[in-house]
Amino acid sequence: MAASVSSACKPSVERVPSNTTSFQKKTRSKLLSIPGTRLSVQNGQLLVSTGVTSLDYLLGGGLAVGTVLLIEEDRYDSYSRMILKYFLAEGVVCQHELFLAAAQDHPNDIFQELPDPILDDVVMHQPAEQPRLSCEPQGSLDAMKIAWRYQNLPKVQSGLASSSRFGHYYDVSKTMEPEIRQAAKCHHFYLPEHPSHTSATHSPVLESYAALLKSIEEVICREGFNVAAAPMTKSRNILRIGLHSLGSPLWDDDLCCQSNPKKSHALTTFLYGLRALLRSSLSVAVVTVPSHLIQNTSLMGSVTRLCDNAIALESFKGSERETSPLYKDYHGLLHVRQVPYLNCLASQLPDHKDLAFKLKRKQFSIERLHLPPDLSETVSRVSRGELAGATAVASACGSGSKHLDF
Repeated sequence: MAASVSSACKPSVERVPSNTTSFQKKTRSKLLSIPGTRLSVQNGQLLVSTGVTSLDYLLGGGLAVGTVLLIEEDRYDSYSRMILKYFLAEGVVCQHELFLAAAQDHPNDIFQELPDPILDDVVMHQPAEQPRLSCEPQGSLDAMKIAWRYQNLPKVQSGLASSSRFGHYYDVSKTMEPEIRQAAKCHHFYLPEHPSHTSATHSPVLESYAALLKSIEEVICREGFNVAAAPMTKSRNILRIGLHSLGSPLWDDDLCCQSNPKKSHALTTFLYGLRALLRSSLSVAVVTVPSHLIQNTSLMGSVTRLCDNAIALESFKGSERETSPLYKDYHGLLHVRQVPYLNCLASQLPDHKDLAFKLKRKQFSIERLHLPPDLSETVSRVSRGELAGATAVASACGSGSKHLDF
């Protein structure tokens, strides 16, 4: 009897060390349960989507939380503004909080231009109170008229419950519905509403940048995005920060006015303070800068190095490439200036550098640049036409001959 008891207890004793092996399933922390985020397979960094899936791929899977993405604007600020709206629209769908700062257009006007999400697997008018990924009850499986392998698939989600998916697609020909846009919590900073006050001390930070940095810091502290200050028991979320056209004269900056500006360190000092705020908070920022107006290349290099990610958009509008048949399938070129070194010895650079972007009827996409085989359009096409004409003449003149000379 004692032997049977000892044998019965023996398996339970052996299972204890098996639970401490490396194959034990670990519980997910609250930081990983934030909607619209995922862990990087390369460095374990928490990532969010930019709203453009092809751009996420170029940046190593997405934007790392706590980093800054610099976008060098195209000449007419049409495509860089579009990427910024993609970034904000992704935050609305993922139920993230938004912060938008602008000096020319009011942030509310930019919010109204957000593209409409394309959610094929989502019913937009379904009540949000329904549980996410709720499966069909067992009794209703008999009434289903579909294949057996689709019976256990999850039910269609509600409109904003699609945030569990990483990255979405958007229709730029339509604007987001007001009901979805108003459900997001948005903070804005409009420079004309914050008049600058001239100070006697010569501060390296402009009054406009100082007010903007203070406003961002207040939102991070008040809304609980500071990781060190906020308690871990509180549910976490992501703050998406969009800063439009920094460095322009509208922000009282003279980087675009002369080659040796007097306020040359204003923007770099602001970016240094911004990155310090983001490093200790659950925030991510996208900053657009009109680099084509900045004459001093060394200053632009300093701005790029103070950001974690940096891309440049070169639009074909107003140039010879707009009418060239070589680039008829594209609207501009995209240059990857910088990729971050986060928790790794070397950055994950894209495997190709010839990148181009195009705006289709509904979507904005980034692709590898493919040129047609005839690189010299002015010569090859003319010679091809002359060759075709000569062949037609020869065939017409020699139609009655049966022998051909090679």
